[in-house]
Amino acid sequence: MKTLQEIQQTSIPSGSVGLWWLGQSGFIIKSPGGVVLALDPYLTNSCKAIGEAHGFNFDRMVASPLAPAELAGLINAYLLTHTHGDHLDPETLEGYRAAGGKGPYVAPMETVDKLQTLGVQATEILPIWPNKNHAFGDLNVQATFAIPLGGDDLTHIGYLVKVADGPCLYFTGDTGYHDVIIDSVGPHQPDLLAAVINGAFRNMSPAEAARMAKELKVKAVIPCHHDLFPDNALPTALFHTNLKGFGIGDTLRAAKHGELILFTAN
Repeated sequence: MKTLQEIQQTSIPSGSVGLWWLGQSGFIIKSPGGVVLALDPYLTNSCKAIGEAHGFNFDRMVASPLAPAELAGLINAYLLTHTHGDHLDPETLEGYRAAGGKGPYVAPMETVDKLQTLGVQATEILPIWPNKNHAFGDLNVQATFAIPLGGDDLTHIGYLVKVADGPCLYFTGDTGYHDVIIDSVGPHQPDLLAAVINGAFRNMSPAEAARMAKELKVKAVIPCHHDLFPDNALPTALFHTNLKGFGIGDTLRAAKHGELILFTAN
C-alpha cells in the first residue's frame, strides 16, 4: 500500500498514535481522532544543490514516500522546527501550496519570517516558542528548547505532541545535548523520543541521544536525521550499541521510510 493511502485509511486506536517517518526529521503524526500533522517534511532533493555549494554530498539516498502535493488535503497542520532547507524545504512548501495547501503553519519566529519571504500569508501562520501550546483536535503541540547550529537561526525548537488520553511524544528537532532540555522536557514524561543522532553540524551524537533516552526514561526511541545524505549518514546499529551501553537496548524502534509505526504507551 502506498504511504498516502495507508495514512488515509489507517484508523488509530484509542490511547495510541500513528507515525510515518518521511526521512531526516520529517514525520506524519495521526491521532485516534483522525488529526494528521506533518513535522519538518523534506520531500524533495533540494538540499543537493545546497550541499554542492558548500562541498558536501547531500544527494538524497532514499526516495521520498510522499510527494509534496499529497500533503494538501491530508494534513491539519504543518509543523516546523527551524529554517534549514531539510526542515523548511522551499520545494516541498511550493508543491504543497500549489496543490491548495494553506497550513496552518506552526513555526518559531525566524521560521515565520522565512515562510513569509516564501509567500505564506501571516494569517496562515501560528507562531510558537518554548512552552507555547497549540491544540489540534485530540493533539496538543508544545514547543521545547533546542540548541541551534549557529547564528543563522537562533530560534530552533523541538516539539512535545500529547495525544488526549494517550502517549506523549518528544521530537527533538536539530539540537545538541543540554541539561536544560532534560530539565524542561522531563516533567512532561514523554513516552516516545524521536531523536537526531547524526552528530555532525552540532547535533547530538548517538551516545548523547542514547543518554537523553536514558535520562528521560522513555519507553521507545526512534533515531532520525541520519539516513538521507551521504555526508551526514550513520548506521542505526551504532545508535543501538549506545542504547545497549546504557542498558536500554530494548527501547529502539527503528523506523522504515513511509511505513506505519503504531505506538501505545502501555
